[in-house]
Amino acid sequence: MKTDSKFQRMVAPERSPQTVEFFWEGKPYTAHVGDTIAAALLAAGVDHTRESPQSGAPRAPFCMMGSCFECRVQVNGEHNVQACMNVIEDGMLICRQTS
Repeated sequence: MKTDSKFQRMVAPERSPQTVEFFWEGKPYTAHVGDTIAAALLAAGVDHTRESPQSGAPRAPFCMMGSCFECRVQVNGEHNVQACMNVIEDGMLICRQTS
């Protein structure tokens, strides 16, 4: 699900960042080179990356430093990838974590 994002990058006006394309749940998006997966997803307006196995509550990046594990996603078929600890790459296929 995509909502209006309040996450904003700070980019100097004189700089034009390079971008990469990635796919979230099969839909194409662009991110800045050097973004973490979590930052790219937040900038794209993604409101949650997984659901709690106990209650089904939506979970999303929280600490952005690898401590909480709330940002886990599936990347190119690999489960339990911490989105805040991995840099986005061109062509990544990213899906919501299902377990």
